[in-house]
Amino acid sequence: MACIILVEDNNLIREAVSGYLKLEGHSVIEFSRVEGVIESIRRNIASLIVLDVMLPDGNGFVLAKTIRSESEIPIIFLTAKDSESDRILGFELGADDYICKPFSAKELVLRIQALLRRIENNGKSSSDPSGPWILPAGDSVSEASAVIDMLKHELTVNGTSVVLTSAEWKILTYLASNQNQVVSREQILSECFNYFFEGSERTVDTHIANLRSKLGGNWIATVRGYGYRFNGVRKEAEPVAT
Repeated sequence: MACIILVEDNNLIREAVSGYLKLEGHSVIEFSRVEGVIESIRRNIASLIVLDVMLPDGNGFVLAKTIRSESEIPIIFLTAKDSESDRILGFELGADDYICKPFSAKELVLRIQALLRRIENNGKSSSDPSGPWILPAGDSVSEASAVIDMLKHELTVNGTSVVLTSAEWKILTYLASNQNQVVSREQILSECFNYFFEGSERTVDTHIANLRSKLGGNWIATVRGYGYRFNGVRKEAEPVAT
């Protein structure tokens, strides 16, 4: 069971979605406006937010940008804005899923539950991507270092903590768990997300670009015509002095 924040100004839609979620045992915090949403998220009660875009007192995209500046809570957009550019913008802002109206309330609930399961199971795969990792710097003596801490859900690069969105975290850990293997955009969409639409592969490129900006260096390589490869090398633990 989880606590879900639902931001939707259409009363019928909000009541229908809330009803389905409650039938599945989840609790729901309902909002019909932007006002009060950030304060609710700051209380760290909710596990996920379902967010409309066109709201009477603000814009869901703007709200999502504010949320991402201080929280990693998973975001699912639920909106009538169905153009490819709107979807890509949603994912660029850190969305984990994007559902267009009209929609099936049952499908929305299933997507919510799938996302919650992925979050719960993150890091439980047999191929553990936990660091430390090093990124050799060619012929230079210097090298980059990173620690992927699955238990704490934290990434540190060269001793500095790096904040990732949940989508970026999923992609990074998936790439690291497939070290030295090329993974396609289709594989990333299949393993890290549960959506596919015309142009959705471009959202993977957007997430990769954001990851590269935050990581620095050449941690993620593009294999033209195929996909991406994680360049990190697992670092052996330092021996304990006796």
